[in-house]
Amino acid sequence: MSTKRLVRTAVLFGAATAIALIAPQFSGAITPASADPVYLPQWPDPAQRQQFYNQDQGSQLIPLAWLRALKTPAGQPFLGDSLARYGYLANPQSPNQLPVGFTVNGPTAAPFAGMTCAACHTREIDAGGQTLRIDGGPALVDFQAFLTDLVASVGTVNSNAQAFAPFAAQVLGANATSAQQAALKTAVGIWYARESAMVAGAIPHADMWGLGRLDAVSMIFNRLTGLDVGPAPTYVIAANIQPADAPTRYPFVWNAPIQDHIQWPGFAQNGDNLLGLARNLGEVYGVFGTFHPKYKMFPYVLTRMDALANNSANFDGLSRAEGLIASITPPKWPFPVNAALVSQGQAVFNRAPEAGGCVACHGEFPGEMRLLNNHTWKTPIQDVGTDSREYAILARTLPGGPGAIAGSRRPFGSGLNAQSTQFDMLGASVIASIIQRALQFPDNADTKAFMAGRPVDKLEMAGDLKLSFTTKQDAAPDPTCNKQTAPYCYESRVLHGVWAVAPYLHNGSVPTLADLLKPAAQRPASFAVGRSYDIVKVGLAAQQPGAYTRVTTDCTVRNSGNSRCGHEFGTQLSDADKTALLEYLKTL
Repeated sequence: MSTKRLVRTAVLFGAATAIALIAPQFSGAITPASADPVYLPQWPDPAQRQQFYNQDQGSQLIPLAWLRALKTPAGQPFLGDSLARYGYLANPQSPNQLPVGFTVNGPTAAPFAGMTCAACHTREIDAGGQTLRIDGGPALVDFQAFLTDLVASVGTVNSNAQAFAPFAAQVLGANATSAQQAALKTAVGIWYARESAMVAGAIPHADMWGLGRLDAVSMIFNRLTGLDVGPAPTYVIAANIQPADAPTRYPFVWNAPIQDHIQWPGFAQNGDNLLGLARNLGEVYGVFGTFHPKYKMFPYVLTRMDALANNSANFDGLSRAEGLIASITPPKWPFPVNAALVSQGQAVFNRAPEAGGCVACHGEFPGEMRLLNNHTWKTPIQDVGTDSREYAILARTLPGGPGAIAGSRRPFGSGLNAQSTQFDMLGASVIASIIQRALQFPDNADTKAFMAGRPVDKLEMAGDLKLSFTTKQDAAPDPTCNKQTAPYCYESRVLHGVWAVAPYLHNGSVPTLADLLKPAAQRPASFAVGRSYDIVKVGLAAQQPGAYTRVTTDCTVRNSGNSRCGHEFGTQLSDADKTALLEYLKTL
């Protein structure tokens, strides 16, 4: 028996007291991308590329009609350049003239614009006289500038009657009634109050992240705990919105579904459909999914559950998106290589770590077994001296309390309260939503897909799921990663396509692979970020067409979020070995 879709259309977002924006309008540090990039062969079926660019997952950023009607401070359409000024890539095949990774969902009469994986995981680089499209690669976008500018533009409409009148006419039509205009004005005020509270609390300073970076973990935590579970109709708990000051670069997503752990600190178990669903559902909560949970009791689960009916997540879309990500192949180096050097470099790569080799951490080794997928790659999680700021984020609690889901708990865990962490609240929300989905809608096709092969006992399923939000440090003592001797651990991935994902380290603090092979003290203290690529040093070229510079800190300030410290593997290699290793890394 079929069941209704669970995409709940939210016409209004909750409100909070309007807070003035501190971050300025974006000056435009990114030059327009090529209109005709070279698409590398990364898909079994080229049609999958466009599906990846447009696949809805349930994100509801802003009503599409509003986005089309908004103006920049100069009076130009906000969408006039398809958001290229922030680094987003044009998508000529979009039926709604939106950039790559921007989606549309909801009722036909009042659709929402949202975002999907491709917005943050598609990039272009300029190398060898051409522009190369890298699907699944870390985007070179300035999300902070985009969000602050968008909120400021809505704020102008909200506070300026002269700006509101043409906006309302475009959204509602010239013959709108006064009641319709009043309802729109209320809706605009609510949206602005919510999103300006987020900007003021989470990103109060310009360039907290910069081009190609985002503190995604903080933003997921802030949206879930600060904008979703407060009292209706606002849903805001402003005290839970905390500074998003642990920026990381966007990861590459090819091969991500078969890692046995995922997220930079490796806090999420991974490698089968159910764990992938948990990962992606958390992502949707963070990128403008609507989530206003209510309790729902079930006899099979010894806890109060949050009703998925109050969630805009598109489970069918999440399943399709995960399948698309699994289909992306790593980009192949498109330029000539020196075969003799490649062979020498492979030998260097395969040395032991103490001899400057890489294979122990970045080679392909069997990972942990998963019920729905027996093929995973081991993802070593180690403390190698890199920036530690993200671990401060993981430890944050709930100053404003857990709101509507106080007392709710992860399976076999204690109830959420003011001493709980934001991390615990995310885990509880994701797991409860999945279990609620499985129990209430057992005949749905996508539910059957992720339940395939799982135990009938839902408690046992809950026990499996709870591990998806357990840090490796907590789950099992590990001599390479524990709170006493190595408290700041991050994942080490298989390096397929690593040539195309600069800058390097989890926080994007090193511009090229050649610089990563230098001691931290010799790495650049600052560097330009942009599309221009250096195919000799393998990474960002020293000269960029834009105007953005990243400033880093040294090993005396490891907790800055911008430290270039750590990962000193290979730094003692000879110049000849380094050259050979770089040549080999191009071919992975």
